[in-house]
Amino acid sequence: MSKSNISIGLDIGTTKIVAMIGELNEYNKIKILGVGKSVSLGVHRGVVNNITQTIQSIQQAVEKAEEVSGIKVTEVTVGIAGQHIRSLQHSDYITRPNSEQVISEDDIEKLINQVHKLVMLPGEEIIHVLPQEFKIDGQGEIKEPVGMYGVRLEANFHVVVGQVSSIRNIGRCIKSAALDLEGITLEPLASANAVLSFEEKEAGVALIDIGGGTTDLAIFKDGIIRHTAVIPFGGNIVTQDIKEGCSIIEKQAEQLKVRFGSAWPGENKENEIVSIPGLRGRDPKEISLKNLSKVIHARTVEIIEQVYLEIKNYGHEEQKKKLIAGIVLTGGGSQLKHLKQLVEYVTGMDTRVGYPNEHLAGDTDKNVTSPLYATAVGLVMDGLKKIKDQNESEKENNGEEKLFDTDTNLHEDGSKENINDNSKDPKKRESFLDKLTEKLKDFLENAE
Repeated sequence: MSKSNISIGLDIGTTKIVAMIGELNEYNKIKILGVGKSVSLGVHRGVVNNITQTIQSIQQAVEKAEEVSGIKVTEVTVGIAGQHIRSLQHSDYITRPNSEQVISEDDIEKLINQVHKLVMLPGEEIIHVLPQEFKIDGQGEIKEPVGMYGVRLEANFHVVVGQVSSIRNIGRCIKSAALDLEGITLEPLASANAVLSFEEKEAGVALIDIGGGTTDLAIFKDGIIRHTAVIPFGGNIVTQDIKEGCSIIEKQAEQLKVRFGSAWPGENKENEIVSIPGLRGRDPKEISLKNLSKVIHARTVEIIEQVYLEIKNYGHEEQKKKLIAGIVLTGGGSQLKHLKQLVEYVTGMDTRVGYPNEHLAGDTDKNVTSPLYATAVGLVMDGLKKIKDQNESEKENNGEEKLFDTDTNLHEDGSKENINDNSKDPKKRESFLDKLTEKLKDFLENAE
């Protein structure tokens, strides 16, 4: 089987680690070849806190995926999240020396590189620089400045910042699990690719990915990502509340939440009771479902309010920034009963649960199309997109080589000079995450 159209996504979460192998079928949909899932032991709130345990969990997940698919995994696309991720708005400009020439990709590259020189807090590094809209000589609301004339090129940027050490730790775990890093993606972006349609991103939508340790938020408007935030609460804290409120062990609390949990207390009658076996011969415990849903409700409202505060910070109440498509919930936490109704009640925005089935082949296993796997599907999509772009650029390069073979100067190592043209081609311009991946690879190699 050719490597050319197979990609592996690795979602390192707080509660589970998922390895997913997928390939593009003839209809341009993703066929899932194998999924491996393991309990995530060394990760807390999206950040690695025990390297050895995380390596073991990664290996387990990858082995299961290999078993199912019969494909040996070597390279993976990894998602990064965690409470250390924050975002900020920044505007910057460059003055072009030669106003006779039209604005090119190089000018945008120069402007983006300038943003990369922003002074960050110690230990932080810029992960993504996402241009929002451009201004040329004071004329605003320009989406695509390439090909226009102007002296002063200005832009608003959405800058995503994270801790270098956390990203390096993830890189370390992957290397130690005998895998290569193919790419890094921000998890809210991966989930968004998997569950949101282009129309929703255009109209304005907030994606809320409720994981075990963190809740990720990504806001899109006019097809561009406008805001990202990571809230350090997720499904696990609800389980903790149940455990403490009902004085039971964590495993029982999790099962209670999944089977009988509801975010809306009015649903349960006073006399609905669940009996839980006692520990080591003790009497069984009786728990009222009404009380259970009160505990869940209190914490869930708190998480939603935190998220809603972030949506307000983005400026949802301004007419121009209004999110018409409302909210899309995904992640394992979105499967809580009546959560959709509660989110609509707290925020007053239209809400739906996002399933990653739009991009998957029709015969995909039902379990995989669960919101639980939205991030993993998004990471596979990301990896496949990279492979596709590489293949296209190779084709183009081969075509160029044939056309310009007479002009190319061969270096001693046999590489051809006409590769310099890459910078001019927007398709081939490296994204910053690609550069971060390269940096990380270099760092890990030198660290040995």
